[in-house]
Amino acid sequence: MEERLMKQEGFKGERMFVLPAEVLREYLGHPLAGRLYLTDVGFFPHAKNHARVRKTGVEEYILLYCVEGRGSVEVEGREYRLEENQAFCIPAGRPHRYQADEQDPWSLLWVHFKGEDAALYPLDECRVVNALPAEENRLAFLFQLLFDALEDDYSLGNFIYMAQVLSLILAQLYCRSYTGKGAQNRCLTQAIRCMYRNLSRAMTLDELAEEVGLSKSYLHQIFVAHTGRAPLEFFSRLKVEEACKLLKATDHSIGEIAQRVGFGDPYYFSRLFKKAVGVSPKKYRDQPLCYSERAERLLHPAAQDPKRA
Repeated sequence: MEERLMKQEGFKGERMFVLPAEVLREYLGHPLAGRLYLTDVGFFPHAKNHARVRKTGVEEYILLYCVEGRGSVEVEGREYRLEENQAFCIPAGRPHRYQADEQDPWSLLWVHFKGEDAALYPLDECRVVNALPAEENRLAFLFQLLFDALEDDYSLGNFIYMAQVLSLILAQLYCRSYTGKGAQNRCLTQAIRCMYRNLSRAMTLDELAEEVGLSKSYLHQIFVAHTGRAPLEFFSRLKVEEACKLLKATDHSIGEIAQRVGFGDPYYFSRLFKKAVGVSPKKYRDQPLCYSERAERLLHPAAQDPKRA
């Protein structure tokens, strides 16, 4: 392997740990320690002149997490910019280079790792991952847990612990990241939670979009893509579901239940309810509990028919 390293003699406040190969071999056969394990980990703060060039790559995956500042990563001739609170994983065996920005050098948390469980994450996609702002301190905390463990003994328990922490770091970035479908799912969840908080009142699309901080067009797009319904239609369905529960569990009048789910006009509520469920609120209440199954099928057809899911 041809490698070139350029950096000043250490960075003030840097931390770096390299695990001895002999120690690693002792635990690689253990299913909790050897399926995902780190070989090197560190932190380079304000890493001016930091750069590495590896023309044939390395055997490990290399995760770079930019805490602040900027830098660039190049993998097989394609360059990626890395800025504050962004991460990038260099796949194993890929030629690469990376370096800190000259004007605003990054502070970099990094880890080299291997193991068959690495294949469970999308690490070969070569993409920049945007961590959510709230995740910044969480990721730094998880790296700190690795540093603390490495300052302790080289016991099996510690290696199992480090493997679990490394899994958490990867899950935090690649399973909860604010990118691609993950971003849509997170926005959808946020919007639906907002709807549940506001079941007792009417909301316009403008109000809902403003509440969750999204454009109306994007909100409509993700709802249709994931639920098959427009946002306000989905909101109405949630209201009807809540009304179904109240009709069976309480003695409130139809008018009171209409008010509780945000409808000032009980007649409009009854028409909407009948259109969604197939019977009027009164008839629904008077039917046996098993009749609720029919309402469930009407409100959630895709859940009953896998072909429509």
